[in-house]
Amino acid sequence: MHRSDAPAIREISVADKGAGPYGIVAGPDGALWLTFTHSGRIARLTVDGELVEYPLDSRVCRPAVITVGPDGALWFTRSQDHRIGRITTRGEAQSFPVPTPDSGPFGITAGPDDAVWFTQLNTDRIGRITGTGEITEFALPVEGAFPSAITTGPDGALWFTLNQANAIGRITADGDTVMYPLPTPGAAPVGITSDGAALWFVEIAAGQIGRIAVDGGIKEFPLPDRTARPHAIVAASTGDCWFTEWGANRIGRITASGEIAEYDLPSPSSEPHGIALGPDGALWAALETGGVARVAP
Repeated sequence: MHRSDAPAIREISVADKGAGPYGIVAGPDGALWLTFTHSGRIARLTVDGELVEYPLDSRVCRPAVITVGPDGALWFTRSQDHRIGRITTRGEAQSFPVPTPDSGPFGITAGPDDAVWFTQLNTDRIGRITGTGEITEFALPVEGAFPSAITTGPDGALWFTLNQANAIGRITADGDTVMYPLPTPGAAPVGITSDGAALWFVEIAAGQIGRIAVDGGIKEFPLPDRTARPHAIVAASTGDCWFTEWGANRIGRITASGEIAEYDLPSPSSEPHGIALGPDGALWAALETGGVARVAP
């Protein structure tokens, strides 16, 4: 969609197509940090375009989502070798095995309790890891739910998407869990974010953006293109969220009232995945084909 008030979008090449930029987050050091899911690397990108890559101890560990931990290090999931990774801003990396075999860790976020929380795609569990690597797991009351993305909500609980159970979950730091079914069947929620007042999430199969209040009330907003396959979402401020449209090669924006705008990416079929609010106030999206897109509102 082309609009007169469209933001400036600049694409930066950071890797070849085989590396697969996937997750992205603004680090505590004023740079962007990325996972290269296919090459087993973590990369640091400055807003000026300077890139440093840090190889992990396994090229096939498939680093996925990345977040800033309470300790100021970057924490990320290793979905293929079932470990949680940690890397300092100086590039010193380590990892910790998830106790449950073949867990498939994916989503990850800093919790409200000085720990990091993550989802396990394959084993219907939510995990908690301390700064020293001690892991506690909480089994969910569902099977085959595919818990995906996770974030800390404005109520101090952890909120997560259940991709195959078609629901949003909430878990307290003590492990008490509630599930909220989605109104649309087969919506397959993935990304989730908090805007400080409510949680916003994407429905990759239904082509919708959802909003859930902390009391569990849900609203859904259909995208103009229901086949856009929205993937990740981030809040820039309360009532202002940005998301990637993996299937439509666009970046979208939604307001508190549900108004949606969409913007084409410069390169065709660039496969936008993770999206983050950068230290410069722009939105930065990881493009799996080897780039990063900077979207200046």
